[in-house]
Amino acid sequence: MHTGLLASLAAFITGLIESLLGHGFAAQLIMVLLEIIAIFAVISLAVIIQVYMERRICGFIQDRLGPNRVGPFGLLQTVADMIKLMSKEDIVPEKANRLLWGMTPMLLFIPAALVYAVFPFDEGAIFADIGIGVFFVMAIMSQGVLMFLIGGYASEDKYSFMGAMRAVAQMLSSEIPIAFSILAVVMVTGSLRMSDIVSAQTNVWFVCVQPLAFIIFIIAMLMETNRTPFDLVEGEAEIIAGPFTEYSGMRWALFFLAEYANLLAAAILTVTLFLGGWQGPFLPGIIWFIIKVLIVIFIFMWIRWTFPRTRIDQMMALSWKVLLPLALFNIMATGIGIYIYKWIY
Repeated sequence: MHTGLLASLAAFITGLIESLLGHGFAAQLIMVLLEIIAIFAVISLAVIIQVYMERRICGFIQDRLGPNRVGPFGLLQTVADMIKLMSKEDIVPEKANRLLWGMTPMLLFIPAALVYAVFPFDEGAIFADIGIGVFFVMAIMSQGVLMFLIGGYASEDKYSFMGAMRAVAQMLSSEIPIAFSILAVVMVTGSLRMSDIVSAQTNVWFVCVQPLAFIIFIIAMLMETNRTPFDLVEGEAEIIAGPFTEYSGMRWALFFLAEYANLLAAAILTVTLFLGGWQGPFLPGIIWFIIKVLIVIFIFMWIRWTFPRTRIDQMMALSWKVLLPLALFNIMATGIGIYIYKWIY
């Protein structure tokens, strides 16, 4: 079996640990811990890069400067923001359910990090290549809905609770079109395994085979990750900051971290399902993977700073009356296409 640059590096580290400790439980445990640390390091670094990208892209599109004071080219602005958030006072609402209210930011970040376990970053570089990888991702992503609801309910604040209910409505409305658009890819591949989906795109990317599913997936993912024009979880004029209203300091920062972790996960999932994953000519697979992910993130940010926010009723109508019927039509067309293809060949 061929392995990519990242998998070769992981194999080298594994061999080094086993040569020092032997092929025992301790060596396996250390390798698992290193993989977990690597996931969190990737997420943390990606958040810093994405925040800087967001501000720079926003500045470019809206003809503004963006960060340019703290550090060269404003590169340390995100670090300054982190220091500011860490120094802020942690204010707990008097009537809040302290246990649920305090646990929600941490619980929200867990699903955002778990999905990375089944993403193929390079050839042979996947932490858990399980046979139901697509189902696992959908199941984990859907858990974020519960965290928003718990946070809004536990705050004992009307704005927070209304924002939580709106977040639940939005995320449930987006997950159905996402599931059906992914189902079309699974039908073509014949497997739920992430590595199999990437391997099936050796000759042609699924964005060419499933263009309608790709468009539906991108729009629904904008809803799922609360990106403009569907950033309805927060609304200054109606619900202030929604479920985040009563959170401050590092607790709010964890919500912020989870949002950008979800954005990165959405970009990786898009690349894996529709853009060939790590596959590409000449360059190592991990380099192609990073390039494709950055391009998708740029597109998400481009959309954010170009379109205005929609109303909640417009978003719901788009999801249930447009995206869902189109996704069902695409599944029917895909099934007919597969039948004709097998009948001919």
